[in-house]
Amino acid sequence: MTIAARPVLVVAERLDAAADMVVDQLNQRDVPVIRFDAATFPQQLTLTAGHTSAEPGWTGGLDDGHRTARLEDVRAVYWRRPGRSAIADTVPEPYATWAQNQADAALLNLLAALPGVRWINNPHHDRIAAHKPQQLTAATLCGLRVPRSLITNNPAAARSFAQQINAPIICKPVLGGRLPVDEGRSLMVATHYVDPEDFDDSIHTTAHYFQEAIDKAYEVRLVAVGSQLFGGTLHTTSEQARTDWRTDYEHIEYGTSPVPSHVVSGVRRFLAHYGIVFGSFDFAVTPDDEWVFFENNPAGTWAWVENRTGLPIAAAHADYLKGETE
Repeated sequence: MTIAARPVLVVAERLDAAADMVVDQLNQRDVPVIRFDAATFPQQLTLTAGHTSAEPGWTGGLDDGHRTARLEDVRAVYWRRPGRSAIADTVPEPYATWAQNQADAALLNLLAALPGVRWINNPHHDRIAAHKPQQLTAATLCGLRVPRSLITNNPAAARSFAQQINAPIICKPVLGGRLPVDEGRSLMVATHYVDPEDFDDSIHTTAHYFQEAIDKAYEVRLVAVGSQLFGGTLHTTSEQARTDWRTDYEHIEYGTSPVPSHVVSGVRRFLAHYGIVFGSFDFAVTPDDEWVFFENNPAGTWAWVENRTGLPIAAAHADYLKGETE
């Protein structure tokens, strides 16, 4: 059994391109890595942790059957969309759900309790940072321009908003995620244009998130890793991609862009506001070269940005996790 000295824990699904790239960069720096998916706990991963008044943190180990990490030696954690703990099929309900909740809480909260450990990102902070309505407030406080927006289930309020904007309007989900449509298939609910003439009592059925449509010269997926910011540009060549580039990848041309100093300052303040060091930010850049903040995904994808542009995002992750950058 190998005991890794001062390891970085990479907690991610087995098939995750971003995690693969970060592990490769850490290996190039001779940083010990123990990678596992939270879904392997408790069946394949063993956790033993103890606490006494003699030490501020928990001591013990994580053992995957091949390598062991002493909890007190962990230098950093890269928490990258892992699965939930998987309980043995032999455990019946309701005990299986109870056991899964216990396992999830134990693994995450013990790691979060380790003193002096760097995180990309601590999931406790991620959960708050992912709330879209709060993001607009934070972005505004941090000096970033945001679209005029309305969240309502009131048709009259929606019509009044449309009259105030007097320009095209889009609707988008308040909460991200996919919509199950049938067995084994799901649908992404994309940003789409709406016609105020169609606003009717169906708006009462749930909360609707309306925004003014921003006139875009191009869009930017801005990836922040600690103090480093990387601007990957998306020039769309179809109306569908211009509305929501996630719906038409074949009509996107990729590039890079320097990030204006006021956007750099605003993004850094935004990260500090939430106590996170990583984010995948979506901006539109207007024909007048004004950057408009849409949202930030604190666990967003970025491997495709590096693969398409060559921006050294994985290296920035590794440098931060190793402790070489802020």
